[in-house]
Amino acid sequence: MPYSLSQIRIFEAVAQYESYTRAAEKLFMTQPAVSMQIKQLEEDSGLALFERQGKKMCLTPIGKEVQHYASRVLQAHNDMLGVMKELKGTKGGHLVVSVATTANYFVTQLLAEFSQQHEGINITLDVTNRHTLLDQLENHEPDMVIMGEPPKGHGLQSERLMENPLVVIAAPTHPLVSIGRPLLLSDVLAERFIVREKGSGTRSAIERHLHKYNASCKNSLEMRSNETIKHAVEAGLGLGIVSMHTIQPELDSGRLVILQVENFPIHRHWHVVMRKGKRLSPIAREFKQFVMAEAPRFVRNA
Repeated sequence: MPYSLSQIRIFEAVAQYESYTRAAEKLFMTQPAVSMQIKQLEEDSGLALFERQGKKMCLTPIGKEVQHYASRVLQAHNDMLGVMKELKGTKGGHLVVSVATTANYFVTQLLAEFSQQHEGINITLDVTNRHTLLDQLENHEPDMVIMGEPPKGHGLQSERLMENPLVVIAAPTHPLVSIGRPLLLSDVLAERFIVREKGSGTRSAIERHLHKYNASCKNSLEMRSNETIKHAVEAGLGLGIVSMHTIQPELDSGRLVILQVENFPIHRHWHVVMRKGKRLSPIAREFKQFVMAEAPRFVRNA
C-alpha cells in the first residue's frame, strides 16, 4: 500500500520529538489523530517503527532505517515546491529564516534592508535557542539558519559568515571598570557572573574556553536569554560574557562597557547552516548571497 506524504510527515515529527503529544502540537493535530496515523502506518507496513521507553516513543532499529528515507522524501518534496515556484518566475516568494537569539540584532537589520530591495516577498523569522534551531533543521523547516558553530554531521552543511567575539561586560559603575590596565583572568573570575543556561551555545563556548586555562565561573546567576543578562549586568548584579553583536545599543548609550581581560575575547564565528543538499528558492538564494556579502556592515567587532 502506498504511504501518503502526510503519514511520512507525521512519522518524522514523532521520531523527532519522541512524543505523540509534542508531534501533534507541532503539526496542529490532535494527539489521538497522530497516534492513529502511526498505528495505521505500522499495520500497513507490517513493521514495528516505535517502541515506548518510559514516556518517550523511541524509534526501533527498523524505524531508524525508515527515518533515513522519510527525511529524504520530505527534503525532495520541499525542493520540488521550490523548483515549481522558480519555474513560475514569480518576483515574490516566501523566505523562512531562523536565527540564534544572539544573532537577532544584526539579522533583523539585514532582513529589513533586504525586504526594502525586494518588494512583495513574505518573510518568516524565528529567533530561538540552539536546541530548537537544530530541531527545525532536522524537520526541514527553515530555508537557512544563522547560528554559532553547528554540530558535526546531522546531515547539515554550513558556511562561515563572520567573526562572533564573546566579550566580558560590566556596568559603568562596576569597580573593575576604573582599573587602568588589562585585567587578569583570575581577578575577573573572582566576581559574580550572569550566565546563560546550560545547553546554550554561548554557555558551552565559555566553559570550553575557560577549561583551557583550568578556570571556571565559581559564583554565577543563570539567565535564559541575553536580554535578561544585559539587564542584570546593567543593574549591577555581576559581570557577563556575551556576543559583541548583542550589545551595540548599550555600548552606544553608555549603559554597558567591555572589560579588557587577558585571554579575551573568545573568538567564535557565525555560520549560515542548511540541510545538506537543500535546493534554495530564488529568493532564499538571493538572501544568502546578500547575507554573506553585507553582514559585516551591521556589526562592530571587538
